[in-house]
Amino acid sequence: MNAPAKNGRVVLSEDALVTREQRGNISILTMVYRPYNLLGPKLINAIVEKVEEAQKDGSRAIVIRSGLRHFSAGADLDIFDKRVSEGSGDQTNENRRLTGVEFLRFMELLPIPLIASVHGVCLGGGLELALSCDYIIAASSAKIGSVEATLGLHPLLGGIQRQVQRIGAQRAKEMSMLARRYDAPTLEKWGLINLTVPEESLESATMSVAEEFAQGPTLAHAATKQLVHVAVNEGVDAADEAMARIQAPIWSSEDLKAGLASFRKNGPGLAKFAGR
Repeated sequence: MNAPAKNGRVVLSEDALVTREQRGNISILTMVYRPYNLLGPKLINAIVEKVEEAQKDGSRAIVIRSGLRHFSAGADLDIFDKRVSEGSGDQTNENRRLTGVEFLRFMELLPIPLIASVHGVCLGGGLELALSCDYIIAASSAKIGSVEATLGLHPLLGGIQRQVQRIGAQRAKEMSMLARRYDAPTLEKWGLINLTVPEESLESATMSVAEEFAQGPTLAHAATKQLVHVAVNEGVDAADEAMARIQAPIWSSEDLKAGLASFRKNGPGLAKFAGR
C-alpha cells in the first residue's frame, strides 16, 4: 500500500503523517503515522489538512488508507493519560482543530465521496474514522472492532451511535461492550462495512469503487450525503422539509444537463459528468 501509482503525484514532506497522491480526479490519502496510525490530535489535524487540500484541488473522490501494516490500531493513549490526570474529558487543550465529534461530522458532511480502504487491524478510533466515510472496503483478512472497553472506556468520537445507525442497537452494544475483534466478512454481513475482498485485490478494488464515485454527478452526491445526514440525525420528516433547499444547486448544474441530454440521445447510464 506504500507505493504510489506511476501516473500519480504524491504530495508530502519529510515529517508528513498523511501523504496525498493524485490519480486523475481521485485523491488518495495514505496514513503513515508510525507505528500504528494512532488516532489523536496530530493525525486528525493531518487528515483534515489533506482532505481540505484535496477538496481545493477539485477531487471528486477521496480514498483514506494506510501505508503501514495496519489501518489503525486505535487511539493515542497519551491523550487519555492527560485527561485522567486532569479528571476531565475536555479536549480543548490538545492542540486540535476539531474535537472528535466535529471531526466525524466534518468528514460526513464533506461534499465529496469518501472511501475507507482497510487492511490489517482497524480498532477503536480507527474504526470510528472508517465509519465517517461513505463507503468502507476491507481486506478479508482485516480484524475490526471497538475495543475501548478493554481500557475502561467506550468509543469516544461517536462510534457507538454510528454503529447503531448501521447495525442496530443490539449489535452496537455487543461491539462496544464485549470489545471483540471481528473478521471483515462478518461485519459485511451485518451491514457495518460495504465490501470485503481478498487482501491482494484491495488496492485495485478500492480504486475501482473510487473511480465509480468520481465519475458520478458530484453535486448530486453532495446532496445525497446531506439528506442522509439529516435523515439519520433528525428523521425522515426533517429530510423531506430540507429536500428542496438541498437539491437546489442540482437544477443549474452542468451534470444534470449532460445527464438529460445523454439519456435522450443514448439511453440510461452513458452520461459523462464533469462534477459541476
